[in-house]
Amino acid sequence: MGSGAPRPAGGVAPHVVTGSTRACGGGGGGHGGEAEAAAASGRGDRRPEGDLGRAVLSSPRRALRRAGSPPPGARRVAGRGPPRLGRAELYKPPTSEELSQLKETEDLFHSSLLRLQIEELLKEVTLKETKKKKIDAFLHEINSLLSAIPETPETELTDQAWLPKGVKVPFLQVPFSVKGRFRFVPPTELKVVGSYLLGTCIKPEINVDVAVTMPREIFQDKDNLNQRYHRKRALYLAHIAQHFSKEKLFGSVKFAYMNSNHLKPILLLRPQGKDEKMVTVRLHACPAPGRDCTQSTEPPTPHYNNSILCDTVLLSHLQFLSSAATDFPGMKDGLALLKVWLNQRQLSKGLGSFSGFLASMLVAYLLMKRKIVKMMSGYQVLRSTLQFLATTDLSVTGISLVKDADASLPVLDDFHQAFEVVFVDPSGLVNLCADMTASKYHQVQFEAKRSMEILDDRMVDGFQVLLMTAKPMLRAFDHVFHLKHVSKLQGACKKMQLLNELMDRGGNYVAAALPFIVSLLARGLAGRALLVAHSLPEIPEWPIDAEPPKHKDVGPLMFGLLFVPEFAASLLEKGPQADHPEALDFRTFWGEKSELRRFQDGSICEAVVWEADTVYQKRWGTRGCVGVTGALLAPAMSLVSGTGEEAMVSVVCSYDDLSRKLWNLKGLPLTVTAVQGVHPALRYTDVFPPIPMKPIYSSYNRIRTKHLLLPLEEKPCPAYIAPLKIVCHMEGSGQWPQDKGAIKRIKAAFHLQLAELLQQQHQLVCRPAVTHTDVYKDGYVFRLQVAYHRETLILKEVVTPEGMLKYQDTEESRQLELETLHLPYLTSSLHGLQQQHPVFGSTCRLAKRWVSAQLLSNNISEECVDLLVAFLFLHPAPFTPPSSPQVGFLRFLDLLATFDWKNNPLIVNLNAGLTGEQAIKNRFVAARSRLPVMFIATPKDQWSSMWTQEQPSAQVSWVLCPCPVVAARLGRFPAPGAMVFRPPLEFYDVLIHLNPTQIPRHLESVDRPLKSFSRGVVKNSTSVKILFPVVDYDPVQCYLQELRDAFSDLALFFYDKHGGEVIAVLWKPLSFQPQPFKVSSMKGRMVTTLNSELVCVPNVEAILEDFEVLGEGLVKSVEARTEKWTI
Repeated sequence: MGSGAPRPAGGVAPHVVTGSTRACGGGGGGHGGEAEAAAASGRGDRRPEGDLGRAVLSSPRRALRRAGSPPPGARRVAGRGPPRLGRAELYKPPTSEELSQLKETEDLFHSSLLRLQIEELLKEVTLKETKKKKIDAFLHEINSLLSAIPETPETELTDQAWLPKGVKVPFLQVPFSVKGRFRFVPPTELKVVGSYLLGTCIKPEINVDVAVTMPREIFQDKDNLNQRYHRKRALYLAHIAQHFSKEKLFGSVKFAYMNSNHLKPILLLRPQGKDEKMVTVRLHACPAPGRDCTQSTEPPTPHYNNSILCDTVLLSHLQFLSSAATDFPGMKDGLALLKVWLNQRQLSKGLGSFSGFLASMLVAYLLMKRKIVKMMSGYQVLRSTLQFLATTDLSVTGISLVKDADASLPVLDDFHQAFEVVFVDPSGLVNLCADMTASKYHQVQFEAKRSMEILDDRMVDGFQVLLMTAKPMLRAFDHVFHLKHVSKLQGACKKMQLLNELMDRGGNYVAAALPFIVSLLARGLAGRALLVAHSLPEIPEWPIDAEPPKHKDVGPLMFGLLFVPEFAASLLEKGPQADHPEALDFRTFWGEKSELRRFQDGSICEAVVWEADTVYQKRWGTRGCVGVTGALLAPAMSLVSGTGEEAMVSVVCSYDDLSRKLWNLKGLPLTVTAVQGVHPALRYTDVFPPIPMKPIYSSYNRIRTKHLLLPLEEKPCPAYIAPLKIVCHMEGSGQWPQDKGAIKRIKAAFHLQLAELLQQQHQLVCRPAVTHTDVYKDGYVFRLQVAYHRETLILKEVVTPEGMLKYQDTEESRQLELETLHLPYLTSSLHGLQQQHPVFGSTCRLAKRWVSAQLLSNNISEECVDLLVAFLFLHPAPFTPPSSPQVGFLRFLDLLATFDWKNNPLIVNLNAGLTGEQAIKNRFVAARSRLPVMFIATPKDQWSSMWTQEQPSAQVSWVLCPCPVVAARLGRFPAPGAMVFRPPLEFYDVLIHLNPTQIPRHLESVDRPLKSFSRGVVKNSTSVKILFPVVDYDPVQCYLQELRDAFSDLALFFYDKHGGEVIAVLWKPLSFQPQPFKVSSMKGRMVTTLNSELVCVPNVEAILEDFEVLGEGLVKSVEARTEKWTI
């Protein structure tokens, strides 16, 4: 039963359904939230802003009348769209109204695009007139049927034999034995109330609330006791449901709890046939005016009484909102925007929700207090309401809609003693926020503050972020955990001495215990948590022949924690000083965990210190009052000792030490000007950071003359040792040659001399090569590559046939520029991002592990994934930057699934180096057909998207987006980490199964093997004089390269480089079309006859045999999954 703005006619008295149900205007109010939503779309912008902005500036009349009614003199041609304007009308000077709209657009909306987007959204969610007529007819028939329901004889409340077995009472009758008598008498009147009458209900779910007034004669004097009123209300609805279930008019007749409050069952009626999803009529049984069924007993029962009083004030709320909405067209639009905003944040449904009705009453309050005026537009109403929510804490200072002071009414302080959040209705008796917890209101307040920041930021698309992007708890909070066994809260109520609250809530132990659980969490996480929130208990509707859901049927309760980034991994809870009165409370709360500690400033305070050896334990370890689930990260990384952050730090420390040694090398003809790491481990984003290793000589053939090792054939493939690439820039000099061949020889000489000097001066084991020098240090292998800053320019030199010298990009120059210029810049930028956001690296690692697990490790670059994750941290709106890896990972999956790559570039503003984002968007639109499938722009790469230039290709881009199976698994979160990462293999045509003994990274697989093989290395970082280990050797990658070289025209190959046991093959459909016989194109094909002509078709059996022959010793079996090659 929500509320909102009226139809164009003025305020009218409440609409009573008698002969016709057609609303003549006016408005009404109801009790409870509507189920409205606006469909969420992708995260990208929908169209470029520049052209629309110029249109408004050059021709305001043309732009402003796009969505409005035709001006005088305009001609509309039937069936041909908008009216045609004459030249004089089109370029006529703007009116004062149009000028004021332009000024408002500039000052308030920041752009014409935002205004047009909001107008389009309002058109989309508003109910059309044709549907209103159908709904009115449906309501009229319901009215006729209600008046025809016969009376029943009076019986005891416990004697329900008159009710057939096919209908159950929609109320938990515990205990069953209650005094009192009941009989059914047809309702005295039927009133349509709520947002439908006001014209503010929005699509896609249209709910029409109807108040059914129960006659006075069915009530007795003591119906205020023992839930007798609520039982009579439920029996009244059950009798109506019995008769309506026989009518062909209804497609479904069901029960539900209003806002999941088990004391307030309602009857849901939907029409028959194709209109069943068009509307849901919700019948609310209400007492006749003047009947008081509240209870005045000890202990007090404010929630119980409030639930009854809500039924008695529906009419007064209707009249109040009707008068507020009179001559206020902006209220209707503002409420529609507010409802969409609430729904996208999952705040508008469930017990204690911030419903659409509550939003309507709040707008009416702001109007009464003159914080908004009736001249405001819908967008101004939205902003004013969000501003009020952001700055007003109703859990501390409540508000009231009572106009005139009355000494007989309770004051706000009385309400604050009974309820956590206070918003008193015009009667002065009902708290509209009675079921809302302080935690939930603080969440609303936090969202309002964040939304105001977004609306005021001209660099953010406020419309897309606030109204079109969903914010479920799983992606909005850093840590989310479940309370699975809700029934255990019943015992918790006794332990926490909440029996009075339990009685007040009618036995609902979930509602009674929830505020105390949240306050306990908030106290335990004080100073660490920015926000502690909970999901809204929500009970689905049920058939009339089923027993009503019990309190435990709300399902698992979710709790969300949003941490202050600086203190998210803190091990210390600092309390008050020992001689302060608060110290006793601190000791009582923490128990034996609390201890006295002296701090550096000399103070002696109570404190709690948590034990943690790894970053993983700091992030996920016990928090005293809550153990936060970290089941997603550890299984994905498969590291016994944590999640690898410590190993990454060790690598960086070793790299820093090597850098200093390179800077201080003596004897080089040219000095080292810069040392830049480019390996992912040096920006904290390597999925499995290198571990210090030394070889076991018994697993190798030793070639002592060259100080090398070769793996033995009979032994398993040695463990994979990744070389950590470092670029050493040498100073410029006139002695550098200007010939590219000579430069390569000079660089080779430098590689030899670097190896010699590092061995002489620092006793490091080195192995020089033409293109690099490998250095064994601290158990790691660093690969040094010398760079000369002018080499790229020299590689671009091309001599024309006329003998002219010109510069143009070549494949060789682009590759060198990527390795020596762009990759070091990206690594340093992302290293800086890791310093700002400590979980950036772990999020990247999870994202890359998932991409690889989907068999796409060779189809999308690591740098591309790093940039996608960086986007989530640099442009987090409407969220805050992630403070835990798992929420960053979930947002990464959502970005892949929802971003509109076809129509939008992804702009990653590293180091805030971009200012002209609109220019990039405009140029992207103009050149879309020539650009990569995924276009990523950065400050140093605004036009080429170098990291996605080659991969992913159009053929594999569809695999990259999370498939529905993954989404379903995530919906059951928390799920075992491996489930999220396992790839769907049913899409592939051929599976090549590999021999695990020859997979060097077998221990990195998603399903980590219980037993593995000796890989010829042991962990060791102290050895100095050793033979150089086998570096960068992965036979699976060598095999994959051979397959692609031989069969790339016939198939695509997919593999998980982190220990995958399967290579998946996807045939290219075009390659299986018969081709004319040519001797030059017989590779992998055979000759056959088709329509008396010789044609070539792929010889699949032979190809599959070739797969095995090429991978002899590595391939275990080849499995053909489909028959797609049948011609």
